[in-house]
Amino acid sequence: MSVYNKGKTDFLDNLEDIADKVLRRSKHLIPTVARLCLISTYLEDGIRMWVQWSDQAEYIQHQWNAPAVAGHSFVIANMVLQLAGCAMVLLRCRVEIACAMLASVLLLQSVAYQILWESNFLLRNLAIGGGVLLLFVESRVEARSLFAGLPSTGEGGRHRRWLLLSGRLLVLLMLATLARFDTAVYMLNFGIDLLLVLLIAVGYKTKLCALAASLKLLIINLIANPWWSLAATSTRRDVMRFDFFQTMSVIGGLLLVVAVGPGGVSLDERKKRF
Repeated sequence: MSVYNKGKTDFLDNLEDIADKVLRRSKHLIPTVARLCLISTYLEDGIRMWVQWSDQAEYIQHQWNAPAVAGHSFVIANMVLQLAGCAMVLLRCRVEIACAMLASVLLLQSVAYQILWESNFLLRNLAIGGGVLLLFVESRVEARSLFAGLPSTGEGGRHRRWLLLSGRLLVLLMLATLARFDTAVYMLNFGIDLLLVLLIAVGYKTKLCALAASLKLLIINLIANPWWSLAATSTRRDVMRFDFFQTMSVIGGLLLVVAVGPGGVSLDERKKRF
């Protein structure tokens, strides 16, 4: 091994050691913060459904040429599923059912708002769906830890490995929506994102890379979407707020990768075995 490669490996190992120390000290905090971030877009949208009830119902009526009852039913279903799902996640009550409720909202809104073929919205929804999938796995891991003395089947472990892989790959789709090539700065940013995506995808230094990606995404989100700085009457305020909370949900998904780890289908796990 060359001196350069050895130095690079030592640098990454030192960074990983620092990240591990931070994670050990905040191991009970990170899952809670991850859940709060993940459900933030659902909470914001559920409240918006209540505040903009008439506008949302009318939109569905005109978009689908549907009767008034269909528009109001859509608003009620969205509001109840999102707010109830958020409450269940925060209270850690029937989290698997809550995940199904939140996932159904993604599907319902994708069809109702006809965004299945809008690539940017679709990728964001898939990324949020990946976060929900990771939350589902995390809740199963938490439940299993309560019954640590009971035997577990290998089949369950295999399912968990592939669910973790699917979840972390879906969460990474959010970074694809940020790709821009206007200037050298944007191209450099894309290069960093691409490197983080590849490392997290293959599961190499996963927790360190997911933590770095979440911090980077948080900084970009605060700079790009300061919706609180706009006037309440501004039309851009709603769009910016929507983008802000969607990004926060994906940050929650990345923090769940940090909390749960990459799972069995990863280079990190292979390194432990050999």
